[in-house]
Amino acid sequence: MTLLTPLANPSSVPESGRYGGYGALRADGCPADGPSPAVYDAADGLTAGGGVGPAAGTVAELTRLLFDGEDRERSHGMWRDLISKDTFRHRPGLTAEERIALSYELLRLVNDTAGDAELLADDPRLLAALHEWAAIVDGGGGLCTVASIHYNLFLGSLLDHGGAAARNLSDFTGLRRTGTFLCTELDHGNDASALETTAELDPVTGGFVLHTPHEGAQKFMPNTSLTGGPKTAVVAARLIVEGRDEGVFLFLTPLSDEHGLLPGVRVRRLPLRTGAPVDHCLTAFDRVPLPRDALLEAEHGRLDADGRLHSSLGNRRKRFLRSIGRVTMGKLCMSGAAVGATRAALALAVRHGDLRQVSGPRAGERIPVNAHRPHHGRLLKGLATGYAMTFLHRSALARWAAEHTGPDTGRRAEAERIVAIAKGWITWQARDIAVECRERCGAQGLFAANGLSEFPHYIEGTITAEGDNLVIWVKAAAEMLFEHQPDRRAPEPPGDVERLADPRHLLGLLARAEAVWQDRARTALRRGPSGDPVERWNGASSAALEMVAVHARLRAAEAFLEAAAAARRPEARALLERLCLLFLLEQVGGHTGDLLADGHLSADQVRALPGFLDDVLRDLAPRMTDLVEAFDLPAAYLDAIPLTGSGGTRLTDQLPTEEPADCGFPR
Repeated sequence: MTLLTPLANPSSVPESGRYGGYGALRADGCPADGPSPAVYDAADGLTAGGGVGPAAGTVAELTRLLFDGEDRERSHGMWRDLISKDTFRHRPGLTAEERIALSYELLRLVNDTAGDAELLADDPRLLAALHEWAAIVDGGGGLCTVASIHYNLFLGSLLDHGGAAARNLSDFTGLRRTGTFLCTELDHGNDASALETTAELDPVTGGFVLHTPHEGAQKFMPNTSLTGGPKTAVVAARLIVEGRDEGVFLFLTPLSDEHGLLPGVRVRRLPLRTGAPVDHCLTAFDRVPLPRDALLEAEHGRLDADGRLHSSLGNRRKRFLRSIGRVTMGKLCMSGAAVGATRAALALAVRHGDLRQVSGPRAGERIPVNAHRPHHGRLLKGLATGYAMTFLHRSALARWAAEHTGPDTGRRAEAERIVAIAKGWITWQARDIAVECRERCGAQGLFAANGLSEFPHYIEGTITAEGDNLVIWVKAAAEMLFEHQPDRRAPEPPGDVERLADPRHLLGLLARAEAVWQDRARTALRRGPSGDPVERWNGASSAALEMVAVHARLRAAEAFLEAAAAARRPEARALLERLCLLFLLEQVGGHTGDLLADGHLSADQVRALPGFLDDVLRDLAPRMTDLVEAFDLPAAYLDAIPLTGSGGTRLTDQLPTEEPADCGFPR
């Protein structure tokens, strides 16, 4: 069985246009209609009488490596099964309000599937995997948004501040009340530490009075409307004790019940935005009383009975950052959603390119559009980057899972920086790839029923959510300017042009490029005006940001090669290394001037690089379908998308029945 049945006579299709396909994969990693793993021998071939091509074992191994190895079923299995349900198929004709309401209906399905909401909120891998799979379905952008807010920012913040030992969480874990998170204000986005909402200690009641002092302090963007049922928020507000500003803390605040908004809470719906269908609102508080236990306390800040604050951290900014520590996990959720959407977009575009027939070089001949280098070359570069994005995401996620609860604050800070850099690079790449995939599908890609058109709009949200990409990269650049030490080994002779075929050599060249940009940034900073810190940083910032960009690609390539080295099948390892070579040739190509000037590349190598890249594209073209089959997208998902041609669903099925569309053409 194959998901793709070529429409042309195979003998008439050029070798670069032949693409084998395999159906959905079983839990053991092999094709659903293929033999068990025991049938494949160690050389990735078949034992006698196996009856399935060797590519099937390679696809299964790629899938294992992409999806957390032996942990694949635990982290990804339930979410993959969930989005296979008919509930997640495209629903034409829904109004904006109906699409918003659908996001909350799907959230309840997620909650029922998870079983233990606290476990989901407290498991970085499980939570990030939810976003990978939810992002690809119709309405997935809205689902990812409300799920990230409820499980990570809201419930996760409660768990990080005492959890069930401090308060009853059953209304939230059972979704009788949906959680939301209010931090950003109309006047304060990336400088949220300067927010102006206040929570003043009331000496009479011992509780707090939550207040929005002016229009600019209204909470901006949270999903606080009545859609989705009663809601409770975690609100970031400035703690005021006897007139003293103790810094920003989080306060548990009920917003609404089954009858409507609670007294003192004002909510206004914002205009509809493109992308994820969510009820974004402006929210304000008019002296709302809160009980004493509304304050979320932990080691970074506790109030005693006399109103004195005790903290393990020395300043208000550090206390604020620890209070909103869940934002780092939120970055991983956004990265997960972006890599999921990227893989789905690539899979749809490759399948469409296999099926879409165009005129061949001979009269009357028809060949797949994927046979052409200008078409498949762009998709292959996207595939190389998509694999790199996935492996970088896995690496950053594993690092955070290992360090976020540890005692070493230095290691935690480094893990946070890696997560931030990865989120910026991954979501920016995801946007570019999603747009490219839509273009490669032509006008068909513009229709929502074909599953591609909404990806770029939703990905835009991941670029801004949990820290605007540029801002978090500027912070990382400032930290890395002197704290980070790139590879500074003395240049070795460039060697012959064949070294360009060695991905590990290219990895070393990329490390040299990182050092070049760090040196430029350091030099610019030293030359800047000492009395003007803004202008001094302005002069260094361009080079410093390029250093971060190279570092992100370097970390992605390292994770890519580590995954290839972990492959159990030689053919899978070779295929991944070849795909990583394509990725690295693309990345090194942007730095040939510096590398040539510093003696790391020869003039002959610079001239030969475009040819090497083209040779790799030629070699990988016949494996495109194998590479996207490894993404393990459910057959139910693919069959429902007309673009894939795999399930008999047609775009014309979406036409209104009352239209006089019968013009005598065969259906």
